[in-house]
Amino acid sequence: MRLYVNIDHVATVRQARLTDEPDPVRAAVLAELGGADGITVHLREDRRHIQDRDLQLLMETARTGVNLEVASEDEVVGIACDLRPMQVTLVPERREEVTTEGGLNLEAEGPRRSVTRALQRLQDAGIRVSLFVDPTEEGVHRSAELGAEAVELHTGEYANAVGAEVRGAQLTRLLTAARQGEEAGLAVHAGHGLTYENVTPVAALPIIEELNIGHSIVSRAVLVGIEAAVREMRRIMADASRRVADPGRWLPPIGF
Repeated sequence: MRLYVNIDHVATVRQARLTDEPDPVRAAVLAELGGADGITVHLREDRRHIQDRDLQLLMETARTGVNLEVASEDEVVGIACDLRPMQVTLVPERREEVTTEGGLNLEAEGPRRSVTRALQRLQDAGIRVSLFVDPTEEGVHRSAELGAEAVELHTGEYANAVGAEVRGAQLTRLLTAARQGEEAGLAVHAGHGLTYENVTPVAALPIIEELNIGHSIVSRAVLVGIEAAVREMRRIMADASRRVADPGRWLPPIGF
């Protein structure tokens, strides 16, 4: 399972003082040295953290793949088409939100039309496209129907679940959606709200190819450094993959 490290919150700290440190591009280099399989950044329309300069330098210096998260808006999609990262993940975006609150709305005609237009434009530029969706049959089905290469399952509800039964139900939901994605020919990724404490059950799901984790790693990096923080997350994920033979340890019987 690949680990893509989201460096947005390194830029969040920098933007708090509108200065030049800490530099998210330098953080990306150290994350790669720590074992990251790729770097994720979200170029928001309001540029609240990652700036155009960051993305440009990252594209020039990253030795692994860059997964660029953008909304399906013309300006940021155009930047993605010009820079041509390894992958673009289309995500919903609201100016007033603190962080992404859920998956894309692919049922409503307006948002679906916007996503379809952005997806086609990106694919015409030769870019692999993933859609960030809630772990539902509808979200996965629509993603396959629109022609995306991958889906990233929103793990926020799993991460926020309280109690073993509720968390187990959310994990089963993720597994079901992952299986549906695999059956539809989609690569399956996951992310949002994953931490050192809750990542193991998700990392043990063999269908999921890639995890995108940012805030928890950056938070740990404040204390131990980003190379060490990434290495620790990689170790936890590797340990989880070796426990795949015993998924019932985390899932209720209905999951299997």
